[in-house]
Amino acid sequence: MDLERSHAPLFSIITVTYNAASTLPRTLASVKSQTCRLFEYIIIDGASSDGTLGLAKGADISEMKIQSGKDKGIYDAMNKGLNMAKGEYVIFLNAGDAFHAPTTLQLIADAIMEDDFPGIVYGQTDIVDSEGNRLGERHLKAPCDLTLKSFRDGMLVCHQAFVALRKLTGPYNLKYRYSADYDWCIRCLQHSRRNKYIDAVLIDYLNEGTTTRNHRRSLRERFKIMCHYYGTWSTIMKHLSFIPRYIKRRKSGINNQ
Repeated sequence: MDLERSHAPLFSIITVTYNAASTLPRTLASVKSQTCRLFEYIIIDGASSDGTLGLAKGADISEMKIQSGKDKGIYDAMNKGLNMAKGEYVIFLNAGDAFHAPTTLQLIADAIMEDDFPGIVYGQTDIVDSEGNRLGERHLKAPCDLTLKSFRDGMLVCHQAFVALRKLTGPYNLKYRYSADYDWCIRCLQHSRRNKYIDAVLIDYLNEGTTTRNHRRSLRERFKIMCHYYGTWSTIMKHLSFIPRYIKRRKSGINNQ
């Protein structure tokens, strides 16, 4: 192992908030409970007016940094978080989402050290309700072998369970309002030489109940993104194969990525 990589990694955990007083406490508690303390916790707030900032400041997380002000949307806020990040790896943990266990960050750190700092570290995701009760596993499962071609089948790895080496990342493309995370993950994979799979649930993802209108807009954006990276004809054929998956997901009643 290179001498410069003989140390444990520093993580930049980034949470974007806007009037998130009802969902943020679980996220704060999750970060505070981590046994691994090699992280900075960055909260980018969009000028909340409902007590979100008070909750964050009162969480007593010494590693926390808070920036609050108006932004152009969630991905603009995420870009602000990236610009502040000093860690070697970045993790985006939205308000309402949580690490699966107090040992999750240590599990990720151990995997990074074991594999000599891979480009992407990733794992599985559970879907939970607003009380943190498990509703089921994510409808797309992370593959054991993740490559650039994997995302031809959709966003197989939940954004929150996709831990990226900071130097590989670029800004989110703000022309996408609903699916810039999908585009961002693909670009990270383009620059990653090695990806490390952790065979465990890393993230509890809040079942947000996204509106049908926004969900459809998100799917249209993802279609455009897939055409850009994988070709139009290939994307059309892939979407035909998605029909049974879509029907199964509709019947489940769980809205998730």
